[in-house]
Amino acid sequence: MARDYDPYSLSSPQVYLWRMIIFLVLAGFIAFVLIGQITEAFMANPALNGLIVGVATLGILLSFRQVLRIFPEVSWVNGFRLGDPRLEVRRPPILLAPMATLLGNKAGDMTISPTTMRSMLDSIGMRLDESREISRYLTRLLIFLGLVGTFWGLMQTVGAVATTVSTLNAAGGDANVLFEDLVSGITAQMTGLGIAFSSSLLGLTGSLVLGFLDLQAGQAQNRFYQELEDWLSTLTDIDPDELGNGTTADMAADLRITLDKLRKSMEAKGTTQDEAPTPP
Repeated sequence: MARDYDPYSLSSPQVYLWRMIIFLVLAGFIAFVLIGQITEAFMANPALNGLIVGVATLGILLSFRQVLRIFPEVSWVNGFRLGDPRLEVRRPPILLAPMATLLGNKAGDMTISPTTMRSMLDSIGMRLDESREISRYLTRLLIFLGLVGTFWGLMQTVGAVATTVSTLNAAGGDANVLFEDLVSGITAQMTGLGIAFSSSLLGLTGSLVLGFLDLQAGQAQNRFYQELEDWLSTLTDIDPDELGNGTTADMAADLRITLDKLRKSMEAKGTTQDEAPTPP
């Protein structure tokens, strides 16, 4: 028997997880093809480049964790909606902890106020945003480490070139020999440029990978939040008394402002007539 379609059933973020996996597989394939060049660039400064790779790996794991932690939340909400009796023995949700506390084990025809719904959604939204702060920081940290390697390498290169030039004996000797010594000295000190460009390459590449993964994680969280909001809106019951009081208060405030403006206008007209000269 076919299962009835439920428009308010929360969907699994599996599609975003597959996008992240496919992207990493493609990136790994490109890295495998260029393994020789990447190894040579990495060995230009193993310490700094190893730190960049470690930060990128940590960011990748955190991005996957952000998507994976949505799966149990979606399962809990769908089970709560259907009144699953196994819901009580399951592990309580983490992101939806405030909602689980307010709703309790009540399912079916329960209703909540708009204020309660907005309070729950605000709490959940803050938790989702906070979970992505570390990933965003790591993305910026990779760019920073790449720039550190760039300036570090350039400083070493400039200092080595200055040392090479200062050691040359320009007072005597053949000009050709002097030029050959200059070229050989500068060539020997070009390792600093290797540090600069390798660190920039790895840092920018890592930030690109983390940026895409964080984008997918953000889309998965936004979809989860929107579908949760759509479902909670079906449980919201607007209190007529609350709505009436709010409407009456707004109308009273508008009427008071209008009366104040009318009174000031009448006073201004009275003042103008009193000051007008009397005709002969």
